[in-house]
Amino acid sequence: MAEPAIQTGYNTYGYSGLIEMPTAHAMPDGELAATSSYSKNTLRNTLTFQIAPRLSGSFRYAMLYDQDTGDRLRFDRSFSLHYLISEETEKWPAFAVGLNDFLGTGIYRSEYVVASKTITPQLRVTGGLGWGRLAGVGGFDNPLGYLSDSFKTRDERVANQGGEVEASQLFRGDAAFFGGVEFQASEKLKLTAEYSSDRYDYEDGQTFDYVSPFNFGISYQARKNLNLKAHYIYGSEVGVQLTYTLNPKNPPNYSGLEKAPPSVVPRQSASALGWDGATTGPTRASQVLEPYGIGLHGIEVTGTTARIEIDNRSYLTQVQAIGRTARAMTGVLPPQVDTFVIVPVKNGIAGAQVTLRRGDLEKLEFELDGAWDSYARAGIDSAPGQVTPIAGRYPFFDYKIAPYFATSLFDPDNPLRADLGVEASARFEPAAGVVFQGAVRKKLVGNLNESNRPSTSVLPRVRSESNIYEKEGDPALTHLTGAYYFKPAPELYGRVTAGYLERHFGGVSAEVLWKPVDSRLAAGIEVNYVKQRDFDMAFGFRDYEVATGHASVYYDFGNGYQGQIDAGRYLAGDWGATVALDRTFKNGWSIGAFATLTDVPFDEFGEGSFDKGIRIQIPINWVTGQRTRDTYATVIRPVTRDGGARLNVNDRLYETVRDTHQPALADTWGRFWR
Repeated sequence: MAEPAIQTGYNTYGYSGLIEMPTAHAMPDGELAATSSYSKNTLRNTLTFQIAPRLSGSFRYAMLYDQDTGDRLRFDRSFSLHYLISEETEKWPAFAVGLNDFLGTGIYRSEYVVASKTITPQLRVTGGLGWGRLAGVGGFDNPLGYLSDSFKTRDERVANQGGEVEASQLFRGDAAFFGGVEFQASEKLKLTAEYSSDRYDYEDGQTFDYVSPFNFGISYQARKNLNLKAHYIYGSEVGVQLTYTLNPKNPPNYSGLEKAPPSVVPRQSASALGWDGATTGPTRASQVLEPYGIGLHGIEVTGTTARIEIDNRSYLTQVQAIGRTARAMTGVLPPQVDTFVIVPVKNGIAGAQVTLRRGDLEKLEFELDGAWDSYARAGIDSAPGQVTPIAGRYPFFDYKIAPYFATSLFDPDNPLRADLGVEASARFEPAAGVVFQGAVRKKLVGNLNESNRPSTSVLPRVRSESNIYEKEGDPALTHLTGAYYFKPAPELYGRVTAGYLERHFGGVSAEVLWKPVDSRLAAGIEVNYVKQRDFDMAFGFRDYEVATGHASVYYDFGNGYQGQIDAGRYLAGDWGATVALDRTFKNGWSIGAFATLTDVPFDEFGEGSFDKGIRIQIPINWVTGQRTRDTYATVIRPVTRDGGARLNVNDRLYETVRDTHQPALADTWGRFWR
């Protein structure tokens, strides 16, 4: 079979497809795509993430003319999943299955199975079978009805609240065929024709003119990550589409723009530098690390072994700081020291100790497989206690003044609101494990304060009055806390935090975490007693107070995938559990999804039925190429309600220790020589 030259694109719903119909293909692993498509009275904006090589997930926000009211836009939120069952071979097509709008109001609810086959390097055909909305044209009895009569009928009601998973309706009711053909006319130009099984029953008539099931389109690859499409659909309407893609694996600055790492100094050269014990020796070690943004927490030389504790202040991966520390120490430590034990320390807590042989550093620095070989020869295990911090390490004070960008998405009155301003933050550590920190924000420009949508919640309004905080809280004290971090046992970690914990609540938070250094499993318990802050986000409080807390289980599946389950009591007093799955890339990107179910009935929760969303963390150094641990994090929720709302506390224990332990170090070891 000739190597396909056809570009796989995104359809108007934002996942792998023709024009409106799906295809049986997957996008490059890790790809993140933003798609915006418009045709008469309908604008669909979709964010799609290739979660794994075969699985993609999409969150869609559509604005369409409301058939029910006839005088305004309807804002509709929905999720989709697309799974590649098998890849294309010389004899067999690719096969995929998908679910549309399985968490939403049901306007786009449908399921499908689809196959795609490349006929020539420029020609590909697709055919599939659809249910639900994709069974509107040429429908026939469901072939799955031969397995069970339950597959023969389907409830086509559209949920009022949205967010409910109608599992009993999946692949039910009539089915219909759809298909299409793609022709790659040139490197950048592709022509597409399809037969759509979508009858547009919801839109047809007042808001859309349906004439024919045949659609025709043309796509132009303007740039590697930018695709433009135009199409003529359903015999009556013209549509346009724009898709922008990026992949966290491919940063704009591939090699980075940070200071080059130090070179390994052979021992015969290092011997001339000298080392005079506990006086100028630690000072010299601190001086050589400082240019690389690494703080020396403590150092101890015993015989032929040196233990070096470091504060990684610059690199998102601890491995990169460990690698640079090891190379820098070859130019400082006396030649008889042949073993380096390097321990990253965060918030005064020691992580795993990484044991490296000096001879391996000298031998592997320029080897082609140096990263893998250095990992194979390194020892990673639990650190038995800590050394005395060097003179001058405490007290430590740092501050920063930087811009901030805050967004509010999917307000039904205005789907996109944002603020841009300045944030001043400070951090003070008087002793190991004791951390005082706070931040104040001042808005410069934005419209977050313009939302006048009143809360209709029947629950305590712990989140649904966020717009009032935005109106009255400028400037705002976002947090002001004192915390103590400690390690009561080799595999146990503790934290106690008090103060203004987050934008809406202040009080006391305590946590204990069990996390062996070499284990992918961790478990913890957190308890909090908090009071709601005044709307001006200054120092006052409102009348509402609550005891809240969770038992949590964490598991690192490897290859960057982390799962988490939190069960307990939420801020509104409801009881339930949150399930989350995140994928963290080696360069610090993180994309994940979560869902929370509590004892609040769906109709009391309100629109959306239960709390759910997508969270994204973007490392600033991915964009700038400069060394920094700063990130931009955002949570995309279909709607913000009070049920399932959890307290936000800075530097929870799992977040603090995870990247200093063996599984995370192993996953990111490729950055050891960077």
